[in-house]
Amino acid sequence: MKNFNKLLAIALFLICSTTFAQTGAGMDKIKSLKIAFITERLNLSSEEAAIFWPVYNEHEATLEALRLKERNDIRGRLRNFQNMSDSQIEELMDEFLALQKERNDRNIAFLNRMTNLISARKTFLLIKAEDDFKKRLLQQIQKRRQ
Repeated sequence: MKNFNKLLAIALFLICSTTFAQTGAGMDKIKSLKIAFITERLNLSSEEAAIFWPVYNEHEATLEALRLKERNDIRGRLRNFQNMSDSQIEELMDEFLALQKERNDRNIAFLNRMTNLISARKTFLLIKAEDDFKKRLLQQIQKRRQ
C-alpha cells in the first residue's frame, strides 16, 4: 500500500505536468504573454527591469531543465511500472523527491535573490502575478475546450 501511494503521487504529478506542456509557436506566444503580464504587474523601473529579466530568465531555464529531467527520467521508467520491483519503485521515488528538493532549493535561492534585487514587495507581486497568469491561462484553455 505504501508503494502504491508513492506511485500514485508520481503518476499524478507527471500527468499534471505533461497536460500543460506545449511546444513551438504556442509556447513562444505563452512566454510573450507572460512577460507582458509580469512587466505590467510589477511596474519595474528600467533599472529594475535590466536586473530582473536576466535573473528571471535564468531561473525559468533552470526550472524547465528540471521539468525535462523529471519527464525524461521518471516518466520513461514509469511506463514499465507493472514490471518494476518494490526496490526499483523506491529508487524512483527517491529520485523524484531529490528533484523536488532541488526545485524547492532553487526557488528559495531565486526568491532571496529577487528580494535583494527588486524588494520584498515586488517579489511578492511577482509570485502573485505568476499565479494570476497561470489561472488565466487555465481559464483560456478550459474555454477553448468547451
